[in-house]
Amino acid sequence: YDIIKNWDGSYDLKSAAPTIYNRFLYEFLVSTYKDELGGDFKLFLNSHIQKKNVLPQIMKDSSVWWDDINTKNIKETRSDIVTGAFKNAVSFLENQLGPNSDDWTWNRVHTLEFKHPIGEVAMMRGYFNVGPFEVKGGNEVINNQIFNLDSTGYYKVHAGPSTRRVIDFSDVDNSMTILPTGQSGNPQSEHYSDQAQKFLNGEFVRMLLDEKEIRASKNKLVFTAEN
Repeated sequence: YDIIKNWDGSYDLKSAAPTIYNRFLYEFLVSTYKDELGGDFKLFLNSHIQKKNVLPQIMKDSSVWWDDINTKNIKETRSDIVTGAFKNAVSFLENQLGPNSDDWTWNRVHTLEFKHPIGEVAMMRGYFNVGPFEVKGGNEVINNQIFNLDSTGYYKVHAGPSTRRVIDFSDVDNSMTILPTGQSGNPQSEHYSDQAQKFLNGEFVRMLLDEKEIRASKNKLVFTAEN
């Protein structure tokens, strides 16, 4: 409880709070909605409707959603659902990551792998895919590393920024950029994945926009027309 109470909302790799929060969120949604929605719960779980309704719902003292229709002669309250969801989250994390809550760090459950279509073939995965990596960020923060909620307790990123750029309009030649993996699409190239770690670290590389600098660059690609 104290970890969540003192959380500043950041999704750092060594923080346990985002791990606890996202498991609690899953358990809360299960306890609140699954009994009424049944088989449609999976569709609801990662929908925009769910995201828009979590906060308004949890603020309601009285709601038909609080009552678990599977428990006869008992009418659950908001306190019952929220408290039960938090206890379920803690119990799950103890089984998944151990009894010490300090060990429930975000890096243990939140990962990013840049997947190539051919990398879906198991024997090709290591050659074409980049990663997997431990990655900070999450669904609700500026470092948007998007994952789905599910029962597993692991959060595999499936969407995020395709590029990051900082353009200095007072000095355009001083602009910076970074790609998630690298400039090249050739797995044999040294530039296939050479930006990946910088991307994960939130670092940038300076953009070459000045013609003289570009011409002085050590790497050149020449296309020669055939007669």
